[in-house]
Amino acid sequence: MAITGIKGFNDILPGEVEKWQHIEATARRVFELYGLSEIRIPILEKTELFCRSIGDATDIVEKEMYSFVDKGENKVTMRPEGTASVMRAYVEHKMHALDPVARLYYMGPMFRYERPQKGRYRQFHQIGAEITGVAAPTVDAQVLTMLTHFFQELGLTEPSLQINSLGCPCCRPAYREALKKFLLDRIDKLCDDCKRRYDTNPLRALDCKSAGCQEATQGAPSMLDHLCAECGDHFDKTRKYLELVGTPYSINQRMVRGLDYYTRTTFEMVTTMLGSQSAVAAGGRYDGLISSIGGPQIPGIGFAMGVERVALLLAEKDFSRRPDLFIAALGDEAHPEAFRLMSALQRLGLAVEIDYEGKSLKSQMRRADKFNSRFTLIIGGDELARGTAPLKNMDGGSQIDVNLDAASIQAAMTGGA
Repeated sequence: MAITGIKGFNDILPGEVEKWQHIEATARRVFELYGLSEIRIPILEKTELFCRSIGDATDIVEKEMYSFVDKGENKVTMRPEGTASVMRAYVEHKMHALDPVARLYYMGPMFRYERPQKGRYRQFHQIGAEITGVAAPTVDAQVLTMLTHFFQELGLTEPSLQINSLGCPCCRPAYREALKKFLLDRIDKLCDDCKRRYDTNPLRALDCKSAGCQEATQGAPSMLDHLCAECGDHFDKTRKYLELVGTPYSINQRMVRGLDYYTRTTFEMVTTMLGSQSAVAAGGRYDGLISSIGGPQIPGIGFAMGVERVALLLAEKDFSRRPDLFIAALGDEAHPEAFRLMSALQRLGLAVEIDYEGKSLKSQMRRADKFNSRFTLIIGGDELARGTAPLKNMDGGSQIDVNLDAASIQAAMTGGA
C-alpha cells in the first residue's frame, strides 16, 4: 500500500511553486522598499509563548495548536502564527536596546489543527511584516499602504482594504460589557463556539460566519462609538494619512481579531473571489504584546497574509518557466558537444535543456516543444565538421547559423535571432 501525505499537509509541485516564488519575490522587493529586513524564526517554540501572547481563551490555543512534550520534558508548540515568534526574538536578542524601531518581515509555514478548507490547511504558509517602536498613526498608514502596494505589484485589483479600531485596554472593557449585554438577549441564536466564548471573548461573535450569529449581531453596538479620545484621534489620523497618499479603504465596524493582543487599528484585505474565505491578509496594532512576553513597553503593528490564498487569486496567471535553448544532438559525436555547450551556456546564465538518451530528431523536437524553449540548436555530424549549426527562434520562426561556441550562441540569442 502506497504511503500518502498527511491530510492538510500539501505538496507544492513544479508549475505551482513558481507562482509561490513570484509572490515571495514580490513581497521581498516591496517590503524592502519600505525599509524592512527579513527575519527567520524557528518552527518550534515554547508553548507558553503562544498561551501568553495569543491568549488562553482563543480557539488557536484551546483547540488548534500542535503541541507536545519533547524528549527533554519541555512543552513545545509548532508555531500557529508568526508575530509572537518575531516579538520573542526581538525581546530575546535585545534588538530594542540598539533601536526600539525594528522593521521586519518573515515568510514560512505555520501549523494549526483545524478542518482543511479552501486556501487554509493544517500546514499553511504566511508572509508577514512587523514594525515596532512607533505609536504614531503615520506608521499604521504606512503599513496599510505597503500592503496595498504589494497586491498592486501582483497585478491584483482585489483584494480591498477594510479597517476598524478595537480601542485600547482603557476603552475596550466598557464596550465588551455593552456588547455582552446586547448579546445576552440573543444568546440562544449564537452558535456553540460563540456561546462558549461569551464570557471570555464576546467580540468574536461579530465576525462569526454562522447565520445565527450574523442575525443575532445585527444592530450590535460598535466599538467606534466607544473609543476613548486618544483612540478616536488615532483612528481619525490613520484615515487622514491613508487619504493623503491615496490608499483606498473602507470601514468595517464588525471586524475583530481572533488574537487577544490586538489594540486600536485592525485591518483585513478582503476579496470576493474565494467564497466565504474572504480575507487574504489581516493584522493590526499590538501595543501590549511585547511587554506581555517579558519585554519593555514598546508598541508594534503588523500583519500576515496567507500564501495559499494569494496564490488562488493568481490562478489564471501562468508563472511556468521556459528554457532559453534546447539543443538537439544527432549521432554519438554530437552528444558530447551538446553537453559541453549546455554546460558553458548555463555558466553564462542561460537555461538550457538537451536530450540525454540519444533519441531521434523527431522525438527531440517534440521534447523541445514540450519545454516551450525560446530557441533550438540542432547539431549533427555535418554541423560538427563545419563548426556551425542552425539556431532557430521558436517564437518568431527566424533561423541563422551560429558558430559552435557558447559566446557566439549567447550573442545570437540576445540579439534576437
